[in-house]
Formats: sequence, structure tokens, C-alpha cells
Amino acid sequence: MRVPIGLTGRTALTAIFAIFIVILPNKAVADATVFAGMNTMTPHSWARGFSAGLTLLNLGFEIEYANAGEDKSQRTPGLQTGMVNVLVQTPMTSNGFQFYATTGGGLYRERLTDVQETHVGLNAGGGLKIRLSGQIRARIDYRVFSLRGAPIHSRSHRIYAGLNLAF
Repeated sequence: MRVPIGLTGRTALTAIFAIFIVILPNKAVADATVFAGMNTMTPHSWARGFSAGLTLLNLGFEIEYANAGEDKSQRTPGLQTGMVNVLVQTPMTSNGFQFYATTGGGLYRERLTDVQETHVGLNAGGGLKIRLSGQIRARIDYRVFSLRGAPIHSRSHRIYAGLNLAF
């Protein structure tokens, strides 16, 4: 197959690379968060997890893992989620606040004693990042999970607080 306009493979690759340098924003920010909070299944269960993301201007992408352990005495199932999300966020204000909205999907595992369901799920939510000092921020987040398949609870809500490090 011939490359049009006499471009060789190396020249075409160089041209594509140059285009990406020009159109991509000059400031990309990566961040990582560790968090703890509550799943709002009845009765409530503690959740903990971590996330890592990359933001270009106001659009970001994030991967997240969370685990809420089961409580057999209260008959509350455990829930593990692994999600890939898209974030849209405001610029950091002079007061150090940044609001965001997020949505995404991934896998979950819900377990209560011998009953277990592993399937796909969706999530949507939003939150606030608050600058504490330098690149360290607090993060407050609320998510609604829609679990597919045959889970004990098809809808779960989670609220958490965490420490976020931008780099």
C-alpha cells in the first residue's frame, strides 16, 4: 500500500506526533487518591479504596478500586468495584475548591456468605477537591452504582472522603 503525497512511514509518524504536540494541552495533571467512606446499603458498610487519574484541561480519566466488606451478622453483602471513569471538572478556584462530575463503568463482585455475583456495573456521581497544602488535597465524593446481573442490591450509594495527591 502506498502512502499518499509521497510520505514515508517515518515522515507520517513524525507528522502525527507533531499534530498531537500542537493540539494537546500543555498541562496534564495526574493524581492519586486513597479514601474511606460508607456504602449506603442497609445496614451501612464501610468502604475503602484508591483511585488514580489523568486530567487534560477540564476532562479527566480515572481508574478506581473500592472494597466494602460483608457483615454476616447484619446480612450486609460485601461489594468490590473496579471502575473506569470520565471526569469533567471546573478549574481550581483561588479559594482552592474544584467541583467535578463523573460517570463510568466496570466490574463488581457482591458477596454474602455463599451467594456471590460478579458482573458489570455503571456509576455516576460527583464531588469536590479542596486544596490543603501545595499538591495535597482533600476529596469528598458521592457515587450511585447500578449493578447488572442478579445482585442482592442492584443499586448502591457510596459517600467517601479521602486524601488526594496531584503530581
